Amino acid sequence: MAYGEWSRVDRKSIGGRTWGENAVAELRPGMGQDTYSSSFEPDDAAVETAEEAKEPAEADITELCRDMFSKMATYLTGELTATSEDYKLLENMNKLTSLKYLEMKDIAVNISRNLKDLNQKYAELQPYLDQINVIEEQVAALEQAAYKLDAYSKKLEAKYKKLEKR
Repeated sequence: MAYGEWSRVDRKSIGGRTWGENAVAELRPGMGQDTYSSSFEPDDAAVETAEEAKEPAEADITELCRDMFSKMATYLTGELTATSEDYKLLENMNKLTSLKYLEMKDIAVNISRNLKDLNQKYAELQPYLDQINVIEEQVAALEQAAYKLDAYSKKLEAKYKKLEKR
């Protein structure tokens, strides 16, 4: 059987439908396009045969082409709509991302400003901190002098007690 030709079963009735020479013209795409068909009814003892079908009328081909183009247009419209929706989603995501980055920029600017203020305040306090360090060193030196003086006074007291006992 050549490409594009349809086949039919040479039987009187299959599945409640009458088949004959005119039945092939009623076939639609996807229906009855098997090369061979058979029936397994116990009453039917006929031998099955296959023969070539006649080409459908020109009007049927035109209608089928219109149907195919209509369905193809619907499919392509759906694909383009889906792609368009994907781009809209990406656009919205980009807008949200840019807003988030602007918020993060504002936060970074505030942190930078606060850090500059803190550094300025630390610079203003630095002379006082230096004075505290000098005072701390002086206190440590006085403490060492006090320990030495205490040790010397203890030695002196010990000598005085030793001399007094004599």
